[in-house]
Amino acid sequence: MTRSQPRPIALSSGDPAGVGPEITLAAWSVLRDELSFFVIGDPRHFPRSVEISAPAEAVDAMAHGVPLLPLEFAAPAIPGQPDHGNAAGVIGSIEQAVAFAKEGTASAVCTNPISKQVLIEGAGFPHPGHTEFLAELGGVARSVMMLTAPELSVVPVTIHIPLEQVKQALTADLLEDTIRITRAALIRDFGLAAPRIAIAGLNPHAGEGGVMGREEITLIEPVLQKLRAEGMEITAPLPADTMFHPAARASYDVAVCMYHDQALIPIKTLNFSAGVNVTLGLPFIRTSPDHGTAFGIAGQSIADATSLTEALRRARDMAQARALYDAEH
Repeated sequence: MTRSQPRPIALSSGDPAGVGPEITLAAWSVLRDELSFFVIGDPRHFPRSVEISAPAEAVDAMAHGVPLLPLEFAAPAIPGQPDHGNAAGVIGSIEQAVAFAKEGTASAVCTNPISKQVLIEGAGFPHPGHTEFLAELGGVARSVMMLTAPELSVVPVTIHIPLEQVKQALTADLLEDTIRITRAALIRDFGLAAPRIAIAGLNPHAGEGGVMGREEITLIEPVLQKLRAEGMEITAPLPADTMFHPAARASYDVAVCMYHDQALIPIKTLNFSAGVNVTLGLPFIRTSPDHGTAFGIAGQSIADATSLTEALRRARDMAQARALYDAEH
């Protein structure tokens, strides 16, 4: 069996009452001869799994079933019926996956979907989501969420906050950090020597010269001028309604958007199934499928595993790019 990377990817269990177990099995059936990964979870939750005792064993185990590093959860999993008692296990699976990546026995982390409500109510989870938790585990003050698909890559500067809070949350420091982290990741983890970054305006028509809002003039453009002076290839703030047609997308590598839906609506419209969530700025590679637990269809064998399959492939590719970059620098 030919492997494109020797160290396997650590896959967290996600909420076992969601679609995680079935998409894990489906992804394994597609990728078993292409790459290696192992899931950290309870054997009761993952059918057709092969227990391993160390990450390195996953490479050979891929031929026989889903490699599984056992982690005992409090309760069995009933599809569609999340159990708060399993919240600690879900968190522990993420923590173990990160630990393996940080120590180098796993090449990357990929995370199955979680329910933030279950984790908050069952284990007092203090984070808004995966991204913030992973930043804490990685020891970084700020990380960046990217959604990527073959047609488009987008980065929202502000993420999971109400629209009325965006203007207050959008600061020059946040915008600058987001662009810097994004560009560094495109160079190190995506193999782009000179990334082209498109910037969306906050207001309709990018403010239209201040008539429809002045944030583009007073906040966004000064940051962009500073970064361009350092040699970064960055557009002026662009009207978001003209940024995502095919000719526009061909002119840049990533679109940095000012708020959640401005970024996610176009990518999910262009390719709902194959989008991948990537966390940039961590000391390890992390990807995830771009969907939730889907409790409503769990256990019905109708969940689409394309996003998880692509997330595992993206994790492999990013790990290879980072290793090559680090070896050359």
